[in-house]
Amino acid sequence: MAVVVELVTYPVKGCAGIGLTAARVGEAGLEHDRAFMVVDGGGTFRSQRRDPRLALIRPEIGADGDRLTLRAPGTGPVAIDVDVRSARGDVELFGTPYQGIDQGPEAAAWLSDFLGAPSRLVRVPPEHDRVTGGLTPGRAGYADSGAVHLVSRASLDELNRRLADAGHPALPMSRFRPNIVIDGPEEPHAEDALRGLAIGGAGLAFAKLAIRCAVTTVDQDGGRKAGPEPLRTLAAYRRVPEGGVAFGTKLSVVRPGTVAVGDTVGDEAAGGDGGGIAAVTAGGRLSPGSPG
Repeated sequence: MAVVVELVTYPVKGCAGIGLTAARVGEAGLEHDRAFMVVDGGGTFRSQRRDPRLALIRPEIGADGDRLTLRAPGTGPVAIDVDVRSARGDVELFGTPYQGIDQGPEAAAWLSDFLGAPSRLVRVPPEHDRVTGGLTPGRAGYADSGAVHLVSRASLDELNRRLADAGHPALPMSRFRPNIVIDGPEEPHAEDALRGLAIGGAGLAFAKLAIRCAVTTVDQDGGRKAGPEPLRTLAAYRRVPEGGVAFGTKLSVVRPGTVAVGDTVGDEAAGGDGGGIAAVTAGGRLSPGSPG
């Protein structure tokens, strides 16, 4: 039986997450997840790929989402009233244009000073209706490619076993910035086989495998790039035909509801293809027909 052991929301894309005991899951994922984004002077999103110090910024957001506080080492906090009414402006995420609501000069000055480069904070507009692709299309805010990112502890255990065999230290789950962490599947990467699943009152469906990038090489506690791992080790056993390496899954929300730590993971038919937790292949290797 698979059980939820961690829930994390990331209100500001690229910044630290907030651990939760329970969360409402809407069409765009966990409440407040990637609702805000840091952009440069031209409106292009900032990422830990280029700005690893984003990892040191710890957001706090009120339950109703109308007040946001940013904290970081070596500087005082900044707190703002969230603006959802001002004029929309152009922003860019992975080359695709979207709209964002600028959150004002105070947040901009604080971010620019901490990151050492001109920056602004924007919020996704209430009318934002971004559709993400995959086996089950869904909706998302400013998340990379899907509403909910899920990883099993068994997958991390397998990676850390391989890292240890190569003389490298173990890595924490935070390197992968998941929304939901589950425990229970004995086989690593059993989450690859998920199709429809029910957690608490929410229904989720498989969209795609999570293709990993250089953000996984950033020390989330130190806000700095820490070398080639885990990408180098993952490349030895988690390559996908489309290119890149996979670790975890991206899920779309098919039924909003509340999820909590301790909830069991059940089956929910989705897209005509039911299926809950199941092993893919022994040792966590991708099978030839694994979805991308």
